[in-house]
Parts: sequence; structure tokens; C-alpha cells
Amino acid sequence: MSRFKQFTKWMGPHLPLYLIAVAVLFGMQYFRTLPALFIQHIVDFVLMDGASALPGAIARALEAQTVRRELLLVALVALAFAFIRLSLVFVQRVLFSISTERTVHGMRNKLYDHLQNLDYDYHSSIETGDVIQRVTTDVDTFRRFIGEQFVDVLRLLFMMGFAIFQMARMHPTMTWISLATTPILLFTATIYFTRVQHIFRGVEEAEGKMTTTVQENVTGTRVVKAFANEPYELRKFTRTSQDFRDKSMHLTKVMAFFWSSTDMLIFAQYALTASFGIYFTVSGTMMSGQFIAFLSLLGLIVWPLRQLGRIVADFSRTTVALDRIEDIVGIPDEHEGDSLHTPPIEGRVTFESVTFQFKDDNKPLLKNLSFEVDPGETVAVIGRTGSGKSTMMNLMVRLLDVSEGRILLDGTDIRGINKKWLRRHVGIVLQEPFLFSKSMSDNLRIIKRDAPHESIVDAASVARVHEDIENFEEGYETLIGERGVTLSGGQRQRVAIARMLLNRKPVLIFDDSLSAVDTETDLQIRRALAKRWRGTTVFLITHRITTAMEADRIIVLEAGEIQAMGTHDSLLNEDGLYAELYRMQTGGVDIGEGGTDNAGI
Repeated sequence: MSRFKQFTKWMGPHLPLYLIAVAVLFGMQYFRTLPALFIQHIVDFVLMDGASALPGAIARALEAQTVRRELLLVALVALAFAFIRLSLVFVQRVLFSISTERTVHGMRNKLYDHLQNLDYDYHSSIETGDVIQRVTTDVDTFRRFIGEQFVDVLRLLFMMGFAIFQMARMHPTMTWISLATTPILLFTATIYFTRVQHIFRGVEEAEGKMTTTVQENVTGTRVVKAFANEPYELRKFTRTSQDFRDKSMHLTKVMAFFWSSTDMLIFAQYALTASFGIYFTVSGTMMSGQFIAFLSLLGLIVWPLRQLGRIVADFSRTTVALDRIEDIVGIPDEHEGDSLHTPPIEGRVTFESVTFQFKDDNKPLLKNLSFEVDPGETVAVIGRTGSGKSTMMNLMVRLLDVSEGRILLDGTDIRGINKKWLRRHVGIVLQEPFLFSKSMSDNLRIIKRDAPHESIVDAASVARVHEDIENFEEGYETLIGERGVTLSGGQRQRVAIARMLLNRKPVLIFDDSLSAVDTETDLQIRRALAKRWRGTTVFLITHRITTAMEADRIIVLEAGEIQAMGTHDSLLNEDGLYAELYRMQTGGVDIGEGGTDNAGI
């Protein structure tokens, strides 16, 4: 029953149409048993003056004065019923197709929408290839089952039911004999189902890992080629491919054993039915037409039972696919139970004893951070790698939530502000921005779809990327390769800044998003921002002292704690970490072989 509910819940409003198709299928399968009865009618009733197994109304309608006319009537009525059955086949296929495609369309959209709304922790830990497989392959597995394989189940059940009904009307004893191996077949199918289900899960997981390997290799092909790492990648793919092959071969062997054993049982059933049928016919307790009809109807029972193994296997695969989909859907939406509060945001940011620790870590990454930033103030955050700078910014847009303490926006705890509202008013530009495989114009309009071209040009000019775009052959309509691979690192960062500037926000966070830009361009962008976006609170995470030194205030992080905070001049006078980094980057000390202006960060 739980599996039934699992299947039907995805069908939702399309279930009634599906049930109408089932009703049409039911009637269609009744008509499929009539050809055997027409044969019995001809042999026993027309030719031998026996009783007809056809329904009384049909049998009476076929009566005529001569055998020739009776045979002609039987042929015409049989053709009429065949035409009706074929018409029902067309109708039920159309109904099943419509309900199935609508169901899967809604299912795919719901799954994708749920993925979009899962939290940062989930997306940080998933394997991309496995998720892609669940949204595509697993959903398609469900589509094939409800659109084809489950329809086959119903078709076989209805057909077997009507066949047994017709056989019992003709000869009850022979019916029991014809069903002798049915319990064995059903028992075998049940054992097979329990045995094969976990095998299917292993196959699905192996395929997911193989897909992930391919996805990672294709995405990182430039790194692979740059380091001549193709042999290692080939070996890695070979391992996952062999694992998938071995598990698939094991599944094939189990399936082969089931098919061969059921074939043997079916042929034994045919031999048993034929033997007793001949005996009853010779002894006179069964008519020749009935014997012929029994052999024909038996095929409608035993061969469907033979297909039961394939259907059970498909059911196993589908339950595994649905469980994998349910694993995603069962994860709480990050907006579930979210606050509906949407207060006005001006840009005052307050950290009160903020501590953060990852769930899988044994010590805090950020410890007791406290400071306040006024609206319109520019604050630079600087520190060594791993000091928690990016985590601190992620907390401000609630990609992560504080473990202790609180973050306030204009006096309101951000945990009491609607997440979508918060993220509309606090913009963040990442160090590694993601660009879509679309035109430059489409990438810039991601935040504001209806932005006029003049606004796009203005934002691109502030981000100092307008001239680069104009130099492209097709300008703003130039197609960007996947993930922006056709652009340089600095161009990608400037495009990301430009698209953020299309929608004015009271708080802006630059998470080391000027690291790939030369110092002069960095300065030009920051001065243009200061002029155009006066009154906006700006956080600059940077590795460059030259970028940090012009901020109104500088926060120095060390091992997750605020080591110092002040202006450029005051921090130099303290002779702490900031002064050390300043001397290293400006040549005040020997930074050693291979040093850069980012040394020690």
C-alpha cells in the first residue's frame, strides 16, 4: 500500500484520466478473449451441434438457417469485435500517454524546483552526476513504468482474469489443471523481486558514480590537459565503468536464471494441459472446440506469467528510482517555515558575538565576531587563507546560519527576515562567478530580466568590461562558452560585477571578486562604485592590501577571530598581521623565491 501511495501521489490531478484509460483497457482485454470462443462456437456449435461458450446474446445473433450463413455471420461479427478492440487500443494508448506525460512533466518540474530551494550544505556535498541522473534517468524510469510497464501489468491481470473466467465457464476441472503451475510461477517471481531489488540499487549507484566521473572530467578538461593527466582520468573512469559493468552482469545472470526457469515451468504447463485435454476429449467429457479454445486461452495466462519476471524487474528498478527521487524530495526545503517578515533594509550591519562551526567539524571556524557597520560604509576583510572570510560573508546572506550569536540588519536579526527578501537586498559577487552558456546580454540580465540595453551598458561600464564586450565580434550578443570558458578570469569577474550592479542593493559583498583583475582596473571599478553607488554598504574580501587600504575600515581575521580592526594607518601603526602583509606585498621584506603580492595570504 505504501508503494501504491508512492506511485499515485506523483500523478495527482492526472490520476482520474489515468483511471479512465484503465477502464478502457479493462473492456479491451475482455474482447481479446472472444476469438477463442468464436473458434469454439464454430467447432462445437456450428459443426457439431454442441453448446456455444459465447455469451447468449451473441450466440443467438449468430444463428442462421444454413451452416454457410452461420460461418459468414461468425466471420463478420468477429471482425466487428476486432475493430472495436483496435479502436479501444488507440483510445487507451492516447489516454495513457496524455496522463503519463503530464504527470512526469509536473514531477520533473517539482523535483527541479525542490533542488533549487535546498540549502547550501546540500549543494556543497552532492555529486553532480548523481543528481543529474536522478532528475533525468530516474524520472524517465518512472515515466516508462507508469506509461508502459504498469500498463502491461494491468493488461496481463485483466487478460488472465477474463481467460480464467472463460475457461471456468467451459470446463472447471480443466481450468484447475491449466493453472497448476501458476502458484509456483508467482512464488518464483516474488523471490526474484526480493533478490533483484537491492541489485538494481547497486547498479543505479554504480551508474551514478560513472556519470559523475564523466561530468567532472568534461568540466575540468582544461586542467586535465594542462597537467597531461589523461592516463589517470582514463584509469579512474575505467574503474567506475568496470564496477558498473560487473554489477550489470550480475543482474543479467540473475535475470537469465529467472527467465529460463519460468520457461521450463510454462512448457511443463502446456504439456500437462494438452495431455489432460486429449484425455478428456477422447473420453467424451470435453468437446473438441473446447479443447482448442483451452489451448488458445492458456496462452493468455502462461505467457503473461512469463513476462511477469520482466515486469517485476522493471518494478524493482522503478521503486529504486522513486526511492532515489524521494531521497531528494524528503530533504526539507530551506524556505520551509521561513519568516514572512520583509522589513526595509538600509544597510546597517551588526555582528553580535557570532560563532560558526560546520556540522562535521570539531571546532568553530569563526569565534565571537562583534562589530557594527554603518550604512554607506566600505569595510575590507583581510586575512590568511582559511581564516573564515568567505564563511563570514555566507552567513550574511544565510547560505549558512550562525551557530551562536546573531547578525542584525538595521536592528533585525536576519534569521527573522525572509531569506529571498534578504538575498534581494544583500548582493554577493563570488571569486569564481558562474556564467551560463548564453549570450553576454542574457548573462547580464539574469538578475533583472527586463533591464533595457542602456542599463546593461551602464553597468558594464562601471565594471570596466564594456570595452571588452564591444571588441567581441557580435558585441553583447556574443555567445559565452559553458561556465564562461571563452572569457579570461578577469573578464568573468567583471561580467559578474556588472550583472550585480543592474539591480541596486543596500548591501554589496565582493568575495575576492577582483582577484583576477589588474590593480589599475581594480581601482577604477572601486572608484566608479563609490561614485555611482554612494550610500551602499560594501564589504570587500580581498588579498590585496592596495584594495583594502582605501576602505573606511579594515577587519583583519586570524584563525576565525578578529585580530585587529581599524583604518589603514592605524593598523600599520599596530605592527600586527596587517602591517606584516603590507610589508610583504609592497616589498618591505624579502618574501622569498616565487613570492607574489599575495604571499602569506
